[in-house]
Amino acid sequence: MPTRYPTLDRAKLRVLPLGQRTNDLPLSRWMALDEAPPPFEHPDLPLIGQRWVQAQAAGASRILMMGAHLLRAGTNRHIIDQLERGALSIIAMNGAGMIHDYELARIGATTESVARYIREGQFGLWKETGELNDWIRDAAASGEGLGEHVGKRILESDYPHKDLSVLAAAYRLGIPVTNHCGIGYDILHEHPNFDGAALGAASYTDFLIFARVVERLEGGLLLSFGSAIMAPEVFLKALAMARNLAHQEGRSIRRFTTAVFDMVPIQGDFRKELSKTDPGYYFRPHKTLLVRTVADGGESFYFCGDHRATFPALRQSYLAASEPRS
Repeated sequence: MPTRYPTLDRAKLRVLPLGQRTNDLPLSRWMALDEAPPPFEHPDLPLIGQRWVQAQAAGASRILMMGAHLLRAGTNRHIIDQLERGALSIIAMNGAGMIHDYELARIGATTESVARYIREGQFGLWKETGELNDWIRDAAASGEGLGEHVGKRILESDYPHKDLSVLAAAYRLGIPVTNHCGIGYDILHEHPNFDGAALGAASYTDFLIFARVVERLEGGLLLSFGSAIMAPEVFLKALAMARNLAHQEGRSIRRFTTAVFDMVPIQGDFRKELSKTDPGYYFRPHKTLLVRTVADGGESFYFCGDHRATFPALRQSYLAASEPRS
């Protein structure tokens, strides 16, 4: 039975080519590896670098969860370099991260002006970006994960800037990137060729891939960059599933490190849960990643700063910890 309520007719939408769009972030935004980033210092950063190297040496999971702003900060080359060093077991991102990665690889720019294009009724309706919906259907039909399939397609493309694609680099290296998408969140969902069932199937495969990596988190490290909802919520469910299986096998997933990098100041002790009467209680990275999921033997750290500064600084801490001791 179809819905009893009227729905918007997507066939009437005007979809324009990306060449007509003004982008807020041009190619010059993306930092070179040897470019000096904005300064960032924190006394706990060296310890996170050590934990990262220790987890890698032990074969435990090293998980990077991220909002799209980490890419928009211009850090793609830094992330790709860490992938090439074998420092990451998986990257989990939202749908916006996939879109920015794709646009950057294809046209060397991304990020439209929301303020401008929402007034014009054109926000998100760009032809080339909408072609990702065709890839999503192909991913669902093949049984591949969403990040896996999109990474493969970018790698096999002739896009002029695919060397900056995190998804393509991860696919080349055999490291999963998972995309955790909700219907209605991303500009792809505006397009006439969007298939919600296909997105759900492909993104759910990604969730199961992610949960499998969480099974190996004992002694490992979870890094969360700028994801107020996706990272804490997806990790919470995946950890519950992984612990359920571990308990049945006589194992535990308790001793691991979480490190949250965000721009929201946390007042007081970030390792303690706030009262429900405190608005800060509803900042999920705090209560979920820094308190609840590590309460049984783990450790947590919080770093407040711009991603353009914090991720390069974290990478330098990893490199310093990786240097052989004399």
